[in-house]
Amino acid sequence: MTDLGRYSRQILFSGIGEEGQFKLLQGKVAIVGVGALGTVCGNHLVRSGVGYIRLIDRDVVDLSNLQRQSLFNEEDVSENLPKAVAAQKRLNSINSTVTIDAVISDLNLDNAEELLAGVDVIIDGTDNFMTRYLINDVAVKYGIPWVHGAAVSSRGMFAVIKPGITPCYRCLFPQVPAGRGETCDTIGVLSPITDIIGSFQAMEAIKLLVGATTNTNLEQIDIWDTSFFSMDTSEGKNPHCPTCVNRQFDFLDRLSSVQETYSSLCGRETVQIYFREKRERDLHKLGEQLKQNGQVTGNQFLLRFSPDDGTSIVVFKDGRVLVHGTNDIVKAKSLYSKYIGN
Repeated sequence: MTDLGRYSRQILFSGIGEEGQFKLLQGKVAIVGVGALGTVCGNHLVRSGVGYIRLIDRDVVDLSNLQRQSLFNEEDVSENLPKAVAAQKRLNSINSTVTIDAVISDLNLDNAEELLAGVDVIIDGTDNFMTRYLINDVAVKYGIPWVHGAAVSSRGMFAVIKPGITPCYRCLFPQVPAGRGETCDTIGVLSPITDIIGSFQAMEAIKLLVGATTNTNLEQIDIWDTSFFSMDTSEGKNPHCPTCVNRQFDFLDRLSSVQETYSSLCGRETVQIYFREKRERDLHKLGEQLKQNGQVTGNQFLLRFSPDDGTSIVVFKDGRVLVHGTNDIVKAKSLYSKYIGN
């Protein structure tokens, strides 16, 4: 039996009340990306008593994350903890009554439906467009509302997307942007903007769970010059949208999907190598093989191999690999082939 006393101040708020709190306790949320936005959302939702939260993230806690990713600390960096695991550990210590499912994986067309289809709300904590289109495909296909968020430099935006009611993400952004655009790696990011956008995302998710009216605008904020802009999206539905009108889920379609096996990640010099077929790794055996070529550390989740001071290769149990120290895909392929191979 849940002690409602811990939520007493929240229950006193008329928009939630005891009925709304019980809805939160029964709610299921998936957070895709446990970085700056995802950690803020996870913190708020766990403290609010959302009953089940799935954390999906492919990366490991890095020292540069601590400037803005509020659930992590230096110990997580030294232990090479995956972000999903480190966040789970911290959130469990905040509210042990919440079920937190840590998934150490890249969200892709092979697992997106399995990981997202059973939840009530999806929160976008990602840093790339392709994953957002993939989230949108799953959300529209299964009728799941989701909360988009983005932050870079001193600017941020968020929007609530409710399939069948609001325009979908592909209505608002019909074409996948060419290139990587501005990222935190190229122009930086301020911690307060990620806190603000993540908090708005968490609030909209709570509204969705309790059945309250959600925001209908695409909200944009710049905290450096203190400016705000709201774009009314209520009339933005594209009558010819491939996704929400024609139910053409291109980003879930293996034949039409443009997702690549190799991708350069936002935020630092890293290339991800992902294999659609399962490649389970014996990390202990691999570590023994690599010791003669460089420094090897690791834990039950991953192995980190450093052949030199400027490069490290992180291998996960499912075979996924992160090559740190370069954005050059050709170089990353070469390093992988040289040290890891097939």
